Order: sequence, then C-alpha cells, then structure tokens
Amino acid sequence: MVTAYAVAATVTDPELPMLTLADLGVLREVSEEDGRVVVAITPTYTGCPAMDTMRDDLVHALTGAGYGEVEVRTVLRPAWSTDWITEDGKRKLAEAGIAPPGAAPRRTGPIPLTLSPPVSSVRCPHCGSADTEEQSRFSATACKALRRCRSCLEPFEHVKEI
Repeated sequence: MVTAYAVAATVTDPELPMLTLADLGVLREVSEEDGRVVVAITPTYTGCPAMDTMRDDLVHALTGAGYGEVEVRTVLRPAWSTDWITEDGKRKLAEAGIAPPGAAPRRTGPIPLTLSPPVSSVRCPHCGSADTEEQSRFSATACKALRRCRSCLEPFEHVKEI
C-alpha cells in the first residue's frame, strides 16, 4: 500500500489545480494514530473558502487508497506563508502563467498602517519582463492580484507575498 503521506501529497489545490497541497505548503503532517490517518493542513489565510474542498479531497483520496478512517485537522500556528510554496510549486505556477510570489515580508512588532498599496517588482510569467503593473489588488481569489505586462501587454495573475 502507498504511504498515507504519498497519497495526501497528490491532492491538488482547488483554486490552483496545477499545485498539490504539498507544493503549496498547506499539507503539514500525515500520521497514523490508533488505526486512522490524521492529516494536518494550514489554510493560506483565515476564512479560506477552499478548506472544506481540501478536506473532502484528502478524505476521498485516502479512503480510495484503502485507508479506512481519515481525520483532517486544521492547524493555524504557525500561520501559512507563501515562503512555504516549494520551488517546484513556484515553477508550476510560472508554467501556468501565474507569477509566483517572492520572499514574504518579515515583520516584528506591530504592522504599520499605510494608505498606499504595496510596491513590488513582479516579473511577467509570459515574457520575463519586470515592467509590470498591478491592475487590481484582488483577482479570482483573495491571495492573487491581477497584473499586466507593459512589454508584451499580457494580463496575468500574481500570488501575493504573505
């Protein structure tokens, strides 16, 4: 039988189906306790609407692989960060035309309140140009922004650094 982790690691993200939950860094731990499989996942942000689907997909994949009882736990600490996306995951995002995130900002203490949008340099996943502009802070999901390349004029999504 394939290990429970190997099965869970094949489950894809419902909002970014080119990534597995392992690529995304959401899959935290898979263990066997008292004859059941226990899976720990961390949401990408509080209130992520994909959590129920992730949970259902994990249970379906593991029971389909022959594991009888499956429990999926939500782990909130430490909070998920885009730094948890694997290099393979970032490559898959770029190949799908979505700009992967850069390094997440490091903060200590209170988060400063600013009235202007954050400025970031994002390369176009189509042509590689750094001459891009943000069109909308939010795209199809709250964790992505909509951008446009000034060089090739193509629109693209960017996974925001969290």
